[in-house]
Amino acid sequence: MKLFEYMAKDILRAAGVPVPDGRLCAGPEEAAAACRALGPVAVKAQVLVGGRGKAGGIRLAATPEEAAAAAAAILALDIHGERARHVYCEQRLDIERELYLAITIDPSSRRPLLIASAEGGIAIEEVAEKAIVRRAIDLPWGLLPYQARQVAGRLGLPGDLATSFADIACRLYRVFRGRDAELVECNPLAVAAGRLVAADARCNVDDDALYRQEDLPRTDEATVLERRVRALGLAFVQLGGDIAVMANGAGITMATIDVLQRCGGRAMNFLDAGGGAAAGPTAAALEALLSTNPRAVLVNIFGGITRCDEVAAAILDVRARGALTVPLVVRLVGTNEARGTEMLRAAGIAAFTSMREAAERVVALAREPLG
Repeated sequence: MKLFEYMAKDILRAAGVPVPDGRLCAGPEEAAAACRALGPVAVKAQVLVGGRGKAGGIRLAATPEEAAAAAAAILALDIHGERARHVYCEQRLDIERELYLAITIDPSSRRPLLIASAEGGIAIEEVAEKAIVRRAIDLPWGLLPYQARQVAGRLGLPGDLATSFADIACRLYRVFRGRDAELVECNPLAVAAGRLVAADARCNVDDDALYRQEDLPRTDEATVLERRVRALGLAFVQLGGDIAVMANGAGITMATIDVLQRCGGRAMNFLDAGGGAAAGPTAAALEALLSTNPRAVLVNIFGGITRCDEVAAAILDVRARGALTVPLVVRLVGTNEARGTEMLRAAGIAAFTSMREAAERVVALAREPLG
């Protein structure tokens, strides 16, 4: 579960990490009031996606009028598919230098990992590997102060800044462990007025540990469509392509997405219809996919518990209601395959048995001109 920036900063503040004073605001009037109370502010969109700064989701304001205008503009933005419901107005910093600091999980060693760089900020993804410091953390002992000071030394931080950095790193690790986090990040960890301040913060908590974090607020980064499909009891994630995908099982769905990629296509989504999904929920899920206006749809079913004739019935039901307005390619193999294939063929819909052939066909159809 991802936390909004203001939530992450509340946690860091409670842990003793220096953060700027700020106010959560629901609209322009509240942003103006925050600016009157705090002085010049940074007005920040509260969204659960990255890249908000480059998308115009962070603006500076020196007066209440400017803060109100900034909040109004930000709340009207589409930021990578999300709209902010709140902005966070915090005291503007005169930043002298930007560092990067995070604690996360290293999947290869299965240990916590400290990641730091002397080159933080919005372009952290472009920082050269040689400018990044990594330090594995032993779980029995945690991050020890001398280890954090060694990292500070490798970043070239002098005297008091090195001491402050080490202290913040150790506090971040305690938050990481105490909050069952997958990631705790400060980017940038800014040098302002000669001291280190967490100018931005992220905290992602392990969903499986939320029962131990009852005091944390709950957030949901799912899109409207993701919520709609999940309400049917199906696993669904939106992606960035133009070919809608439905398959039955996480493994086959991931394989379908990979094969599409190999054939030159891009999946619009991950939709695992699961084993044994009946015609009704399958039809509802297919209609939800079609509502996103894909260029084409690929249905890939390997019938074990799932019956191919039930899938065929769902497809025909959607078509009968007039919702099937884009090219559809179906691959059916397994239980009641012959019956399902015959049902589709009688309606003029070909069913493939090869995943590769089905993927090649749907990619070709998706490339055809519209209309």
